[in-house]
Amino acid sequence: MKIETIKTLGELKKAGYQSKSIKDELRDNLIEKIKNKTTVFEGVHGYENTVIPELERAILSRHNINFLGLRGQAKTRLARLMLNLLDEYIPVVEGSEINDDPLQPISRFATELITEKGDDTPITWMHRSERFAEKLATPDVTVADIIGDVDPIKAANLKLSYADDRVIHYGMIPRANRCIFVINELPDLQARIQVALFNILQEGDIQIRGFKLRLPLDMQFIFTANPEDYTNRGSIVTPLKDRIGSQILTHYPTDIETAKTITQQEAKSDGRQKESIHVPELAKDLLEQIVFEARDSDFIDEKSGVSARLSITAFENLLSAAELRSLKSGDEKTTIRLSDFLGIIPAITGKVELVYEGEQEGAAQVAYNLIGEAVKSLFPEYFPKIEKLKKQEDESPYDTIVSWFFNNSDGFELLDDLRDKEYISLLDAVSPLDDLLGEHQPKLLKEESYFVKEFVLWALVEYKLLSKYRFTEGIQFKDPYGSFISGL
Repeated sequence: MKIETIKTLGELKKAGYQSKSIKDELRDNLIEKIKNKTTVFEGVHGYENTVIPELERAILSRHNINFLGLRGQAKTRLARLMLNLLDEYIPVVEGSEINDDPLQPISRFATELITEKGDDTPITWMHRSERFAEKLATPDVTVADIIGDVDPIKAANLKLSYADDRVIHYGMIPRANRCIFVINELPDLQARIQVALFNILQEGDIQIRGFKLRLPLDMQFIFTANPEDYTNRGSIVTPLKDRIGSQILTHYPTDIETAKTITQQEAKSDGRQKESIHVPELAKDLLEQIVFEARDSDFIDEKSGVSARLSITAFENLLSAAELRSLKSGDEKTTIRLSDFLGIIPAITGKVELVYEGEQEGAAQVAYNLIGEAVKSLFPEYFPKIEKLKKQEDESPYDTIVSWFFNNSDGFELLDDLRDKEYISLLDAVSPLDDLLGEHQPKLLKEESYFVKEFVLWALVEYKLLSKYRFTEGIQFKDPYGSFISGL
């Protein structure tokens, strides 16, 4: 159908256009994409066998949908991606406030216009990108905002009585007729506002003041809600919840690989950062492990959740930390160091809600401890697990490293602003690290080996085989008793 040649109702009828409800649009286009094996929800990872099949069943059932999950679980993204299931263009009566279908008009304006002009009624075409409306539920939202109210200025200008339905100013929902309408954080919406949604979901009608108004709106409603809100700030009133066809539970990524894919897809980095900064795979794994540790931490409120945005902003901070270091040192190219991870602490502290014990510990300290816990958790995947020796004479693969630090009583300092050559030279000086990597990570790329060496040192600290002291200019590593001897 060549829409550029169809500009009146008569031409639309002649072209054989058939009206279709938005729920049927979604259903028919989903069926077609499934048959063609086309990916519908591009860019959403980790939901292939959980959330997406449930969403597809809800669409096939023509249901209004509620996404229930913690923050940063792609609820709104899924709603926006449903736009891809709409027809590319739909006809609209020109000048209609509520996107009237020319073949099935519902507003007084469209009905009277078609009665007056008949097949000469002008129409416009609405692209699917315009068929999405979104409202964040807040306590100050009113019925007038989302449904409508009497407009006294319109009544005065048109010299109409308040009893005339032409004085009505439509709210967001009627203006989103034939669109996907999303209400985010539904429990935050006051109960009386939720009640106003009953009739719309059940019958497609709206009620404004005392008007006997029937507008069978054609809409796809999507709601999002956080389980925490059910107790902390409000709840979804039972009659409204009963009218939502499908409630779909979302979740965080269950493995590091999926989490890495999401982070790399969403992180915004400057092209120069990509060219000048090398990020070892272990660094990417460690970043995601920090988020996993945060979700299990006793210091962080589990009900509030730890958003996927934490790893995204932390990765951006990590790149910027390495970039800042290289700018100051004069290195044109550099590789992420483990000490650069101290630069992601602001990204962590801004994304987590602490419980009482966490507040006592301090947000920055909690974030710092998460890095250590992540190092400790990942270490056994790369090197032999550190266990307590059964006998004093039993050997550990880490004895030579610990002995090296014991024999170098002055300690080992890695300053934050070291140039790459100096950084490499210092780590190469700890020769037992080369032996350990040669035995357990023989295929490791040279450009990634120095991050892994530093990773080993941090892990030995977490396992109490070495001690670590953070000072203004950098980090000092010593044997486990060095700090006591030196008084640090």
